Order: sequence, then C-alpha cells, then structure tokens
Amino acid sequence: MPETKKILLVEDDTFMLGILSERLKKSGFEVSMATDGEECMKVLEAQKSNLDIVLLDILLPKIDGFEVLRRMKVSPELSSIPVVILSNLGQKEEVQKAKDLGAEDYIIKANFTTKEIVDKLLNVLNKKN
Repeated sequence: MPETKKILLVEDDTFMLGILSERLKKSGFEVSMATDGEECMKVLEAQKSNLDIVLLDILLPKIDGFEVLRRMKVSPELSSIPVVILSNLGQKEEVQKAKDLGAEDYIIKANFTTKEIVDKLLNVLNKKN
C-alpha cells in the first residue's frame, strides 16, 4: 500500500480494540479510535477530510452504530466515507438494516480473523478508488 490509509476504528471492547488496531497498524493503516458512538461522531467531525474508511461496531454505548451510520449518511461531509460494520449481531435483519443505511460491508466478528477483516477493508477501499 503506497499511501497510508486512515481508518477510524469504533469498538467498545478494549481487548478487541487493541487487537484490531495492532493488526491494522501492521497492515499500514493509520488508526484513530473511538469507544462509543458519541466519541465516534466527535472524531468524524474533527477528521472528516482525512478519513478513508470507518470500521464500526453496532453495539456501542451512548449512540449505537446504526445511528452513527444514519448520521454519517445524511451528512454531506461524511456520507462519502465508506463504512464497514464489525459486529457480533448477525441476524439477517441487522445486516440488511446496516446495508440499507449505507454500510459497504458487514463483518460478523466471530466468523472472521483479523487478517480477513483487513482484507475486506482493503477490498472496499480498492472499489472506492
């Protein structure tokens, strides 16, 4: 990856946050982090022009991932940033809701390794370019 891609990782599980951020950094990403939906919105506002992609959990304190996604997609400044959902929720309805709200992809945590998650992110970024 010639140019460093900037990702916002939104995850309230600190263990998962640590593992994912390490893997993303090793894969060449510059990682910003948020542990709840409110913090996520603040980071998005502050870094909107610098972010290439968002990896977003659904079950978050304060504002859930669906609401973050909804707010992003109605914002002219944030709507073009691709969002990949990373969640333990795997029901068809949740996956469909995320896609309807504009998520590029939906990853169920238990079904993917960190390498596969990075591969999916790179895939979404490559489609965007």
